[in-house]
Amino acid sequence: MSKNDERIDNLSPLKRALFALEDMKAKLKKIQREKSEPIAIIGMSSRFPGANNNEEYWQLLSDGVDAISEVPKDRWDIDAYYDSSPGKRGKIITRYGGFIKQKADQFDPAFFGISPREAEKMDPQQRLLLEVTWEAFENAGLSPKEISKSRTGVYVGICSNDYGLVQRDNQGFSGIDAYFGSGNATSIAANRISYLLDLQGPSFTVDTACSSSLVAIHLACQALRNGEADMAVSGGVSLMLSAANSISFSLAGMLAPDGRCRTFDADAKGYVRGEGCGMIVLKRLSDARKDNDNILAVIRGSAVNQDGRTNGLTAPNAISQQRVIKDAMTFAKIKPEDIGYIEAHGTGTILGDPIEVQALDYVLNENRSKEDVCYLGSAKTNIGHLEGAAGIAGLIKTVLILKNKQIPKHLHFNKINPHIPIHETPFKIPTQTIEWKVNGKKRIAGTSSFGFGGTNAHIILQEAPEKKIELNSTERPTHILCISAKSKKALQDLALRFSQFVRQNMQINLSDLCYTVNNGRLHDAYRLSIIFHNAAEFVETSADFAQGIENFAYTYGKTSQMPGRKKAFLFTGQGAQYIGMSKGLYQAQPKFKIILDECDAILKPHL
Repeated sequence: MSKNDERIDNLSPLKRALFALEDMKAKLKKIQREKSEPIAIIGMSSRFPGANNNEEYWQLLSDGVDAISEVPKDRWDIDAYYDSSPGKRGKIITRYGGFIKQKADQFDPAFFGISPREAEKMDPQQRLLLEVTWEAFENAGLSPKEISKSRTGVYVGICSNDYGLVQRDNQGFSGIDAYFGSGNATSIAANRISYLLDLQGPSFTVDTACSSSLVAIHLACQALRNGEADMAVSGGVSLMLSAANSISFSLAGMLAPDGRCRTFDADAKGYVRGEGCGMIVLKRLSDARKDNDNILAVIRGSAVNQDGRTNGLTAPNAISQQRVIKDAMTFAKIKPEDIGYIEAHGTGTILGDPIEVQALDYVLNENRSKEDVCYLGSAKTNIGHLEGAAGIAGLIKTVLILKNKQIPKHLHFNKINPHIPIHETPFKIPTQTIEWKVNGKKRIAGTSSFGFGGTNAHIILQEAPEKKIELNSTERPTHILCISAKSKKALQDLALRFSQFVRQNMQINLSDLCYTVNNGRLHDAYRLSIIFHNAAEFVETSADFAQGIENFAYTYGKTSQMPGRKKAFLFTGQGAQYIGMSKGLYQAQPKFKIILDECDAILKPHL
């Protein structure tokens, strides 16, 4: 028995009862705190129309780029399906869509240990999810080896399966093999990620139509708060591979003939379909802080509900939209005036947009002064409506807004929809990219996503907490960055991307870059080590390797060992250390010995 227990036993019955009551209150408070704990976004990756990554996506948004184009020939022959007359069976009223740069068949199955035969039957949505999820973990500084066997949940929003139609049309039933089932089952979209990365938390696919990806993120946050998972990766994917859904939505009167989402505009006539994929890595905020993760933004709260019976299956319900926003705010414990930006669902319909603005106005205009402006925007005006991935496209845009403290221009907006009394609301629609000034307040934003079957979702995001930067007092004149890939061509492509990244971010902390890349990535067979003293040298050396130009400052080789078994030399800004020196790979190369000798001279005083 502890001394504390002895003291309690010596108390009077009344004092013991009071002590027990206080103890119960403290435990209840802890449980309530855990149930409502904010969730940190610590990594994210994306592929959207006109943008292959988060940086390109932000550039597209901030430059006000319209990424809509004609349907590519490798999807379907638009000339065979297009007809400007509405209501024609088998025809599509528009020639346009938002398509990602990456070809649907561009996938390296060997990288994920998948046979070419199985990959051929895999829905390209599954392939894209694997790539983007891998990149999201890399963005979080987490290697697959580090997260293997962890209680990491996978929550994926997906609501289409065009590839099954394409295979049936091209090959008939004779083309079905053992891989057809797993390759086209939407459940496997999430499960395959868990299987290949050996993640042992909950894993499932969510289909609530256009709100799928936001609902998936809401469920991931709930699982983290409930202790079902210690980390989660969540988002959504949507690819347009068949004309079938475009024909259906065209006949339903949903698509804009000119192929533009004119959200909130008087000329709104429907939406243009888009495609893409986005995934985010999530942790409880307390865990992210404890693990010293790079926090990109914080999810303060979220909510999901349903429209119930309306005027029709696809008709929106203003009351339900109000309630889902209010519920998310209540969970986040914030006031209406705290929200300064809303990434709207905003499909660009003459009646749908006013219902959404009406719901937002009802919730956010309460006790709000006219000077306290809330900006409205929608990524759909840039990249189209990504359906199952629409929510994650809007959420990643919102994270980038919070990070960059800017609100991008809202495209295709000339005259307000006559059914939206904008001057009676606290809302402004930015027609130019603006600085988001808050006068000491935290930047807080909301993101909405409404499924055409009536399932609504809203997520409240807050800018990342300020992180104290501990400056390293020791100057590090030399750095080594080690990257690897499964082939020389892939390694050259990776080196080129690093070169371009550093060229665009010349003020980056090179020590941090080396530490994250060397420690947070898996080491594959084809390896490159680059020694450099400054950003300009790194840009030149990595570009030289990518172009096959000899340069003394890099060393390239191949190991026959399994990936991850032989780590490279590591030099970091937090201190210098050896991690499994790759002597067997490089000892026969004199120039690498010179590099090691130079680094030895730097490291020895600090080891």
